[in-house]
Amino acid sequence: MPNNPAPFRVTLLGTGTSTGVPVIGCTCPTCTSEDPRDQRLRCACYVEVDGLGLLIDVGPDFRQQALRSRLPRIDAVLFTHHHFDHVTGLDDLRPFFFRNPAPIPCFAPPNTAEVLQQMFRYIFVERTYPGISKLELHAIAPEPFCIPSRDDPSTTVAVRPLPAFHGQLPIYGYRIGRFAYLTDTSHLPEATFDQLTDLDVLVLDALRDSPHPTHFSFEEAVAAAQRIGARQTYFIHMTHSVLHAEANAALPPGVSLGYDGLAFEVAR
Repeated sequence: MPNNPAPFRVTLLGTGTSTGVPVIGCTCPTCTSEDPRDQRLRCACYVEVDGLGLLIDVGPDFRQQALRSRLPRIDAVLFTHHHFDHVTGLDDLRPFFFRNPAPIPCFAPPNTAEVLQQMFRYIFVERTYPGISKLELHAIAPEPFCIPSRDDPSTTVAVRPLPAFHGQLPIYGYRIGRFAYLTDTSHLPEATFDQLTDLDVLVLDALRDSPHPTHFSFEEAVAAAQRIGARQTYFIHMTHSVLHAEANAALPPGVSLGYDGLAFEVAR
């Protein structure tokens, strides 16, 4: 590893809540907005680092997201939790095996790994259907681990799981270098705050202005962001009650709303 490694690139593939925005049948100002930043697919993130492509969550909009962002490769999938809007695009990983048959490892909290085995038995248990994705499921502890390149296993990227809570559900965020991603979060343990020092960019759940039992509100997310102190924080997982231009203008310096397709570099 060079003494001054180059920055790596992150793309927010989707920044919307579980319904997506526009919401089906809704005619509210956000759902009818002509601002493209108000069109939000379900949350997912792509990290390009040291030649590897790491995907955080793979929801029902993944195919559309992959085509729009022209994703070149997937070396691993990092699951935050097992809710529908974060896992049901998993079968759309199949084209990434057309040129490289090496398995793709999937890393998940233990409770999520158990649910994924039930939801996708034909992939993770039975493995009998022809043409299925060659995915390897790993239930991981909240300890740092390394992900190897599918082309060259000697090239690896270090990842740290970040325990968090989505209401009463234990989930993971992830830290890669000086970047951290925390979606669907309503509470962070003190030990996780300790792992979030010296960040360049933080991506953080912020559902809406009003409180919610399983997500940070804007007020709660701003408080967490200011405590963490990243150079830049982007909010994700917004509902259709959030009009981008209006809500973004009300945020403090160093905090902004993310939007679909937003790409940025992260210093190391």
